[in-house]
Amino acid sequence: MLIPSIDLKDGQVVQLIQGERPALASDDIGSWVRKFQGFPRVQLIDLDAAMGSGTNDPLVRDIAPQLPCRVGGGIRTLDRARAVLDYGANAVIVGSSLFRDGRPDLDFAAALAAAVGPEHIIAAVDSKGGRVVVKGWTEAAALTAVEAVRQLEPFCEEFLYTHVDREGLMLGTDLDAIMAVRRATSRRLTAAGGITTQAEIDTLDAEGIDAVVGMAIYTGRLPIPNVSAG
Repeated sequence: MLIPSIDLKDGQVVQLIQGERPALASDDIGSWVRKFQGFPRVQLIDLDAAMGSGTNDPLVRDIAPQLPCRVGGGIRTLDRARAVLDYGANAVIVGSSLFRDGRPDLDFAAALAAAVGPEHIIAAVDSKGGRVVVKGWTEAAALTAVEAVRQLEPFCEEFLYTHVDREGLMLGTDLDAIMAVRRATSRRLTAAGGITTQAEIDTLDAEGIDAVVGMAIYTGRLPIPNVSAG
């Protein structure tokens, strides 16, 4: 399944290369919301909140009720997770706060699961250079994505695995790395990072893996299919 991504920064919809270099930005947020309304799942990320440089909360509040959203970015507390779900999000994507001192923070993961239910939690495990990266992909942890998902599995319904090495480059993703994560968990898995073609999406779908696509959609490289949430 294709899951389109809406990334927010400075009040705009943006796409970044490797999470750093801006590739495009649009003020016409409503247009993208309308384009994605037929999809059964949409990913909404507040990049400013994720980077600790601000927030796009008014936009998150506006978009979440309009789309079947999973929302991420700066969800570091139980209260914040509850608030985002109250906005209308179906699930929260939680990443850096699930790790402490380079290892999974199982106490926080357990508290979060108890507070909002594991069915509302998507654990984000991002990998760069073979290691989990956190805090906007600026710090590497001392474990692999496979090791991380094995430890976090009891506390979430789904994993979001991002292969940062390919993020935003439109050079294709690393299917072998994604499949290693698939074999490590029985939870639902969504993959991101460089997914560019329908062939990649179909390959992942055949393995029961959803695909988050951003850059390829926004640049027109991958046409938006006609879909229906019903």
